[in-house]
Amino acid sequence: MSITLEEEIFGLAVNPFTKSPEMVRRYTLKNSKGMTVSVIQLGAIIQSVCLPDAYKKVEDVCLGFDDIASYLANKGAYIGGTLGRVANRVANGEYTFNDTKILVTKNIQDKFQLHGGFVGFDSVIWEVVQKSPEGVIFRHVSPHGHEGYPGKLTCLITYQLDNENRLWVRYEATTDRSTMVNLSSHAYFNLAGHGSGAKGLAEHTVEIASDHIVDTDELQIPTGKLIDVKDTVFDLRLPVLMRDRLMQFENRQIKGYDNCFVVNGGRVQKSVAKVAKIVHPPSCRVLEVWTDQPGMQFYTANNLTSIVGKNCTKYDRHGSFCVETEKFPDAMNHPEFPSISLEPNEKYRHEVLYWFKVEESWKCCCNNDPKASS
Repeated sequence: MSITLEEEIFGLAVNPFTKSPEMVRRYTLKNSKGMTVSVIQLGAIIQSVCLPDAYKKVEDVCLGFDDIASYLANKGAYIGGTLGRVANRVANGEYTFNDTKILVTKNIQDKFQLHGGFVGFDSVIWEVVQKSPEGVIFRHVSPHGHEGYPGKLTCLITYQLDNENRLWVRYEATTDRSTMVNLSSHAYFNLAGHGSGAKGLAEHTVEIASDHIVDTDELQIPTGKLIDVKDTVFDLRLPVLMRDRLMQFENRQIKGYDNCFVVNGGRVQKSVAKVAKIVHPPSCRVLEVWTDQPGMQFYTANNLTSIVGKNCTKYDRHGSFCVETEKFPDAMNHPEFPSISLEPNEKYRHEVLYWFKVEESWKCCCNNDPKASS
């Protein structure tokens, strides 16, 4: 059986540019293994990822909402959203390029920009340029000067699902004048099920192929230094249990992971490589993250508090995780970081593969399940 595509109306949203209401559609890709992925035009958001576990029990492992109003009401959590033009932080909402100071908007406490500003790519309604079993392609043209960024930026995002339970996400962008681009996805996952909360996340093991993290100050703005993870809570080069690790953050200012891990040797690769593996042993579900990017922000939902998500489920702190592949935060202000500048004759490319698996070898850890021995 090949991949199928279903299209339906998800709701109405006001276009932030035209101020007119527009219909937002949802597209659901389904494969032969019973896995489905739903994406919506608002923010090119990943709204749902459903897949069976080792015992054929299907769960939605991606946090999200059932309606547009909830996405708008909880905009500050960026749940499932596309981050752009520039994901993560821009110090003081400014940068200098070719001796010209560029001022961008400061949407956090009037101190810095986060995830593209007041109307980031998570808040716009993306046009659909392709919808087929081969994938869904969204397009957005960000006007010159939007949120302070120069250049008309034309972006494409392709979502593709295959029969190996691989969700491919490909970002492309071109500009008509020098600008900055660093796109990412703020999908929140919990392999025990989107509503399993902190108890479910605590059961996960996490492994990230990273020797260094990007050092940041108290506002989480990069200092320009990289920190060796050896002998720190950030050493995830071997699988660690989230329950044990998150307890070690209790006396820290930031209560959990919210760090850019340097992956792929801190360089953009020609093709995707595996940078992280997250496992939920009780269900045997696994998520591998493969990317060509030099960084991955690992975030354990430290700031989520009592949000009501799909099926009236409560989303709380430490009840999910994000694996945001990207170039480093505030890279435009750190020439030593991989560059996020884009010129008119260039094309920005960014590929990430979320590979969902069921690893039967974990069944030895699941003997408390009455079905495990059958």
